[in-house]
Amino acid sequence: MVQVRFSTSCFLGFLLLIVAVLATGGASAQSSNGWSVCNQTSMIVETATARPEGSDVVVEGWMRVRPGECRVVMAAPLRPGPHFLYARSSKAHRGGVKQWTGEFPYCVDAQGSFSVQSPPNCVTMGLEERRFQPVLIESRNRWRTDLKETEIWTMKSARAAGLQRLINDAGVQKTTIDGYIGRSTRNAIASFLRANNIAADVDDEELIDLLETVAIDRARNLGLTFCNRSNHRIWSAFARRRGEGYESRGWWSIEAGACEKVIDEALIATPYFVHAEMETDGGRKQLTGAGDNFCISQTKFAILDREDCGEAFYKDGLFKETTVPEDGRLVYEFFERDFNFVDGEG
Repeated sequence: MVQVRFSTSCFLGFLLLIVAVLATGGASAQSSNGWSVCNQTSMIVETATARPEGSDVVVEGWMRVRPGECRVVMAAPLRPGPHFLYARSSKAHRGGVKQWTGEFPYCVDAQGSFSVQSPPNCVTMGLEERRFQPVLIESRNRWRTDLKETEIWTMKSARAAGLQRLINDAGVQKTTIDGYIGRSTRNAIASFLRANNIAADVDDEELIDLLETVAIDRARNLGLTFCNRSNHRIWSAFARRRGEGYESRGWWSIEAGACEKVIDEALIATPYFVHAEMETDGGRKQLTGAGDNFCISQTKFAILDREDCGEAFYKDGLFKETTVPEDGRLVYEFFERDFNFVDGEG
């Protein structure tokens, strides 16, 4: 049996790098007045901000920032003191939505633009909770926060890497993401433009927008999506056949009322398996009707095969079989009635 533990070192390094950058946003020179977010990643990101207003907090979003671009997310004059930032990657990108998060919970409208003022309960307002990172602003005129990932890009190379990632996401061509527009990348761009009858002199901003649209349309019709229809946060995982064996992956934290795409490629026509645990004030609940055993871990994991979990220092987890996906996609919904308390809890 071959088992592979998901490497969390890269994942944690990514988060810690973001935290450090956000916490020390710096009074770097800006081209525009106000609080700017500069995207030094290879992904299109969408940002939401929170600012104190008297005894309340005003939360607003979304501001879209292309790779290698700076956008003013809050106009001057600024009020020096703690502000808060949350960012997520565009749904165009494969591999699941990446988040730049912290420890401060605020309500957002995950589906569209919004401006809310300290709602007492996210769910009753039709909103979702997200965790924001604090940013200490020390100037009334200009402030800059950089979003980064583990790969260190300049603003120029981030733009190039962003184009390369979108070429992959849109299914144009398999392209190495190295932040350099070489012959292969230029040929892929030219092929995309010809196939879509687009002028060859299109600028980078418009090209990024066009590629994102194609990639989102492509992603919408493929993959496995979990939707949380309960009133509590759930932690979810899936298992699937992989070659002649099996694979299990987790965890995805899904807020009440939210959906999360956990596989962003075409599904094969065979049942998949889901595992979920619900956080409640009375204790932990587990998904009922689960009878298929796969290996899980307390931390983020990707495990090959399903036997002898304990010998490999994993835990046994019970998964529930899904229906067979149709046309390469499946949406699995979790409802309140699908969960019961774990033995000894509740």
